[in-house]
Amino acid sequence: MSFKAVFFDLGGVIVRTEYQSPREHLAERLNMDYDDLVRLVFESETSRKASIGQISAEEHWKSVARVLRRKPAEWTILRDEFFAGDVVDHSLLDFLRSLRSRRKTGLISNAWDDLRAYIAEKQFGDAFDAMIISAEAGMVKPKPGIFHMALDQLGVKPNEAVFVDDFIENVEGARAVGMKAIHFKEPEDAIQQVKQLLKR
Repeated sequence: MSFKAVFFDLGGVIVRTEYQSPREHLAERLNMDYDDLVRLVFESETSRKASIGQISAEEHWKSVARVLRRKPAEWTILRDEFFAGDVVDHSLLDFLRSLRSRRKTGLISNAWDDLRAYIAEKQFGDAFDAMIISAEAGMVKPKPGIFHMALDQLGVKPNEAVFVDDFIENVEGARAVGMKAIHFKEPEDAIQQVKQLLKR
């Protein structure tokens, strides 16, 4: 069976925190531990709710501001400073674009409702035939339903699809529904692994 679709995760794969210093400076300015700040942003109850679309990203960030004893109006400053060290990997995007003449490409991301606006701002939506975002889907990886939704949108069977993600539980979740999945460690290695699979 040849592969007809390639799906990539976003955070930690296509967009990675390459520079820690802005986040470190923010934690320092807030007089808190770096890891505690990251947990507040990504692992709090409001983050969980935002990830399945129960609240907006803005509501989540306003909650973060309140926990940090900042004015809710400061949420954009906190957000921008928190993500200031993030970098878009154009080599991965160019690779995905190069596949589109022969195969379908997709994004499967656990993300809040502001992701489409971010992708439009950074101008890389053209790399994907479909974008499945957990806040819109109402479920997160590694739940089987989000993978099935992605497969349905591109009209492919699980054994016709490759998925790349940096979290092993999401890789295992994709494999559980029958997809071929690659655990992302490094960009060039991921590209080579996908290329090897597509040769089959």
